[in-house]
Amino acid sequence: MKKIFVICSLLCSVALTSLAQDRYFTRTGHISFYSEAALENIEAHNHQTTCILDITKGELAFSVNMKGFEFEKALMQEHFNENYVESDKYPKSTFKGKIVNFENIDLDRNGNHKVEVEGDLFIHGVTKQIKAEGSLEVNGGKIIASSNFPVTVKDYKIKIPKTVIDNIAKIVDVTVKLELEPYNR
Repeated sequence: MKKIFVICSLLCSVALTSLAQDRYFTRTGHISFYSEAALENIEAHNHQTTCILDITKGELAFSVNMKGFEFEKALMQEHFNENYVESDKYPKSTFKGKIVNFENIDLDRNGNHKVEVEGDLFIHGVTKQIKAEGSLEVNGGKIIASSNFPVTVKDYKIKIPKTVIDNIAKIVDVTVKLELEPYNR
């Protein structure tokens, strides 16, 4: 009986270790956006992005707390949360998708791999399918995922009052950088 218990324990341990190695994770991913407009440029950073990457399927998902974006000016941050993205009503932005060319990437080899990602981006109560180019950099057991893509403000029903229409770009540049490590439960 004792041998059966030991064998079952070893099998479970190996299975859980294998499962953990199939996923990479972070809670401190960085997402920023930049709005270049005639009267004023606006930039914000968020270091509270959670992401999980399943390396068996090339699927990834991330979640961003909208109130986690930090601006140079406190008033910009207040307007962003209260007037534009309505953070109390829509507290998170999410992405769920896959790496299109994932089968061509060798994650066992250190280096930088160009990728194309497609999936559903949810912002301000609206979900849109997007495609973006990016990279996966493998280095010492970590994966650094990065991308840069445009987001059209009106696609996500974010209303900009006419009084500040020249202060905010119609298309915002979004940058993502996620340092992922093997997921350990």
